[in-house]
Amino acid sequence: MRRFFQSVGAQLSLALLLVVVIALGVVYLTVVPSLRERAINTRVADLTSIAANLRAQVRPQDPLTDEWVATASEENGGVRVVLLNRLAPSGLVVPYRDSGQLSPRLQGDPVATHALDSGSPQHGTVTDGETTYAEAAAPVLRGSYALLVRDPVELGSIRLVERRVLLAAGVALLIALLLGYGGARMFARRIRRLERAADRIANGRFDEPVVDTGGGELGALAAAFERMRVRLAHLDDARREFVANASHELRTPLFSLAGFLELLDDEELDEPTRREFLASMREQVDRLTKLASDLLDLSRLDSGRLTVAREPVDLGALAADLAEEFGPLAASSGHQLSVPGSGDTVFAEADELRVLQLGRILVENALLHTPPGTPVEVRTLVRDRYAVLEVEDAGGGIREDQRAQLFERFFRLDGTRASGSGLGLAIARQLAELMEGSIELDSRPGRTVFSLVLPRAATPSEPFSREEALSAGA
Repeated sequence: MRRFFQSVGAQLSLALLLVVVIALGVVYLTVVPSLRERAINTRVADLTSIAANLRAQVRPQDPLTDEWVATASEENGGVRVVLLNRLAPSGLVVPYRDSGQLSPRLQGDPVATHALDSGSPQHGTVTDGETTYAEAAAPVLRGSYALLVRDPVELGSIRLVERRVLLAAGVALLIALLLGYGGARMFARRIRRLERAADRIANGRFDEPVVDTGGGELGALAAAFERMRVRLAHLDDARREFVANASHELRTPLFSLAGFLELLDDEELDEPTRREFLASMREQVDRLTKLASDLLDLSRLDSGRLTVAREPVDLGALAADLAEEFGPLAASSGHQLSVPGSGDTVFAEADELRVLQLGRILVENALLHTPPGTPVEVRTLVRDRYAVLEVEDAGGGIREDQRAQLFERFFRLDGTRASGSGLGLAIARQLAELMEGSIELDSRPGRTVFSLVLPRAATPSEPFSREEALSAGA
């Protein structure tokens, strides 16, 4: 039973029932007493008018006989007309003449007593048992007597209305309970569907869509669940693809190393071949080291545990360092690597080691993915309040349909896994965003430019705050 009352359906039904009860209670307390009071006031007003007319007919010299009292009652619709006086020495007001039968219940009648005491007409109600009487009294014969007009108030119609209101309230409560419980069950059924959908998503099942056609707040919640399901499904697919690609990238150099180790066990292997195998093994070890470093950076970026420093970085000097570092590789592949202007002095506010890492990624991509003899330039420039490091090559360019995927993990332009890990540009974009910068691409046949855009740092000759740099780029 306790579990039933804790359910949404039962709670909504009880809430609706409570609202209906309150509404009916307000109607009952407003309508029934108002009708009752109006009926009593109307009858009291009628009797007051009758009492005033009869008082005007009484003359001091005319005796008020039983016949006069009976005639007065008959002429006024059969209302009870009573003449009362005060007994001495007790002062009790008692009936003296009565159109009905003299009744001891009229002794001490409050309305007649008040009229004799005040010397002025009075009216009111008196309850005798379950009957309510309307009364009007006026002093007559120099205040020696009180003329009382009395009639029961007809409340039968009021009681009928009261019974019908109570009956309608009972029927309304029953209907409200049935409709409320039915509607609440439908509402609760939609909630349970969302609960089951949440359980499926929590258990990693993203194949079944979250559907709710009811609209309203629950419909909006179901739509939010569906967006979450789609997003988590994409993330799960990306995770699976990432694990598969990472496993492939790790397995390839490991298999290569294993093969070389087996070949090195051959005692008849000549020294030049041995040195060639060792050089290849070093390349594979370097490849594994770089892949492990890239995977570690991605893991830290995804978890938010990678932090960057904020310091002025001379992009001109960094461009010169990149040209010196990649000079031998460019010479061996026939590329023309140059730094126009010998690296103009441009300061960016960033992490120097991470900017150097980004520069290496961009220069290495330009050297590895362009034909031998292709010119490659590394230059720096100022763009408004930003410092920019550009790497430009004169290769064949990047197709427009490939540009959106270029910064995805493990993506290669040639669609193979022959060169690099496919993680460099993905890391570069996230690192640039972490330093409040960006990586921009401008490519067409014969010219491709990757731009690392970073907030410009203040220099002694041109001071400005980092906040100004950020606001200028907003």
